[in-house]
Formats: sequence, structure tokens, C-alpha cells
Amino acid sequence: MEKFPESSSKGTKRRRDEDSDAGNTSSLEDDLTFTDTSVALRIMRAQFPHIQKGSVEPFILKSQLYSSVKDRTQVDRELESLRRDKVLRLFKLNTGQDDHAVMFLDDYLNQIDRVVKRMEGKKVEEYEVFGWLKTHVPDSKLETSIEHQELDTKWFSVLRMVFLMQCSLLSLGGKTRQLIDPNMYWFSIPNIGSHLKGIVQGRKEIISLLSRRRYKEMMLSSLEKKRLRTSPLDVRFHLRDLIGSGHLRTDQAPTGLIIRVSKD
Repeated sequence: MEKFPESSSKGTKRRRDEDSDAGNTSSLEDDLTFTDTSVALRIMRAQFPHIQKGSVEPFILKSQLYSSVKDRTQVDRELESLRRDKVLRLFKLNTGQDDHAVMFLDDYLNQIDRVVKRMEGKKVEEYEVFGWLKTHVPDSKLETSIEHQELDTKWFSVLRMVFLMQCSLLSLGGKTRQLIDPNMYWFSIPNIGSHLKGIVQGRKEIISLLSRRRYKEMMLSSLEKKRLRTSPLDVRFHLRDLIGSGHLRTDQAPTGLIIRVSKD
């Protein structure tokens, strides 16, 4: 498996320069599939849509990886290895029952720094929570969630929990049968709200667009030129997601790749 450079400003800059070059591709068809999860992650990170409003570090959906690396077991195994090596973190999303986002650890720490900068002027004790999040969590809490009893300590007061939730770094989670488990919290990505809404709306818009066509299909070359009305994310982002989740499928034709709505 490809080894990523250790977390450092020089190493991070070099990786991002390489990623920028990797993102300059004309069509999704040119890099739809990969044999290695690490390579897929690097390319998708480089291709993450640049959105000015609501600045968020690049993230990849697990479903997008499933669309590009055909062996799902391989994806899960390699993600677990990268997670344990503290290269990346996984986050449970509220956009679907099995939706997870993948973010490189460097990017996650940068996202926390954005929040810290935005919260300048707050009390010192509140800033201490950011230190806990940047040191204790990456080293000791690799899971997507944390139980209330782990937070309910003399130092980690209810006020600190509420503060992290206000910063969108922690959210009440553990949804089961539409009920919320009050004893479970999800680690979350700040400023991701508009993107989550875009994921849901973009999925619906593309499925609706294809479903209105006679054969519920369209050439990829034509589809990826479409501009979505309901999502700030681009068509390529959504197509990877929808193919990986099984809502869409691809078929090769002499004239190129065809995107079709999967049969129910």
C-alpha cells in the first residue's frame, strides 16, 4: 500500500502540489477506476470541488471509493490500515444510513484551526478543548464516535461538550430506527452543513434528470458537463457517489461510457 509522508508543513505542501497536478483531468472517464485505495484517495482529494462559501477541507465519501476500487473488501481493509496509521479519519454523516466521509488527518487538523481562528476572543478554558481535540482524539480515539461516559469527567465538563457541539466538532449521534442515543456523540467536520445538503439534493437531481430520459441513461461526456442547480458540489463528485452506492451503473459503448439508473 502507498505510504503517505508524515505530517509536516513541507511534506504536506509537496503532497498538495502533487495532488493539484493529479486533479487536472479532462473527464471522469479518464480516472474512473483505480487498483489502489491510497491512489484513489489522493486523486479524489485533488478533484474536490473548490467552493468559496463555507470553507471546508477536502473530504471523500466512502461510496466514491467503492465506485473506483471494485473490491469493496480491499477498500475497507486499506481504509482501516490508514486509519490505524493515523493518516486519515472517518466521519459518520447524516445524509444516509451508511454514509461516511474520509478526511486526511492533516486536513482535519487544519479544519480545527479554522474554528480556533474563528473563535478568537473566547475564554482560555474553551481553547483547552481544541488542544484535547488535536492531541488526544487523533492518538486515542480512532472511532467515528465517543460515548458520553468517556466525556463525563471532572475536566471535560458539560459546558465543554456543548461548546464543541456549538463549533460543529461534535454532534449527538447514534441514530437507530430514527431515535437518537443520548449517550453517543459523533466527531464531525465543521462548516460541512451546506455540503451535506448538497450531497442529498445533488443525488436527487441527477437521478431525476436521468429518470426523465426515455432509457434512463446518458453519455458520461454529456452528463458531466451539466451544472447542478441544487448542489455546490460538481457532477463528478455526485457520479462517483451514486455509482459506488449502486444507484447508478456504467456500461461501455463504442462511443464512450454510458451512465444508467440501476434497476430497483
